Amino acid sequence: MKYLIDTANIGMIEKCNDLLPIAGVTSNPSIIKKEGKIDFFNHFKKIRQIIGSAKTLHMQILAQDSEGIIKEAHTILENVDKNVFIKVPATPQGLKAIRLLKQENIGVTATAVYTKTQGLMAMEAGADYIAPYFNRMENLDIDAADTIADFAEMIAVYGYETQILAASFKNIAQVNTAFKCGAQTATVAPDILLAAFAVPSIQKAVDDFDADWQETFGDISICDLK
Repeated sequence: MKYLIDTANIGMIEKCNDLLPIAGVTSNPSIIKKEGKIDFFNHFKKIRQIIGSAKTLHMQILAQDSEGIIKEAHTILENVDKNVFIKVPATPQGLKAIRLLKQENIGVTATAVYTKTQGLMAMEAGADYIAPYFNRMENLDIDAADTIADFAEMIAVYGYETQILAASFKNIAQVNTAFKCGAQTATVAPDILLAAFAVPSIQKAVDDFDADWQETFGDISICDLK
């Protein structure tokens, strides 16, 4: 079970990477838009420097034809680093590109997955990750939990090496459901992930412990005990 953060904000990536056991960073053009007209390649080189080589970085292409997808993928790999996972929408042209990219041993994340057929075909094409859009599926009256569970079952039955990278969440409950249904990974907006720790009862418990300690030992830390 791995958590990735869905953002291109340098400050937030530094914060989450410092505090939380995140496994990587994902982005797409809509996320990048929030940061403005960035120095694209240098921006993502900075992200790589922050998270290190052991964590995954997923970047999305824009082209819609297989030839263009492959060209953009090579450009990203040449200008950021060779370990980036290229996010490719699971369309017919995207599936063709995924097969060709995997022939070059390039890491691929099949994205914009709404249907079981998309996910299953992306597995068959060799995608390293498939990214079902949980909340967007729910908005279309598609059972996201059932879809993810079916993906997990097919991976187990047929031995696909693909991992389910669940995405598009509106709250942490959806993230937990995705994991329960078999997703190995999930990419979550930092505000949703951090909100899970903002429950008032958590801080109250911490404050109560502190008050009880001070009542017993006074205003002295554990480190200062003799």
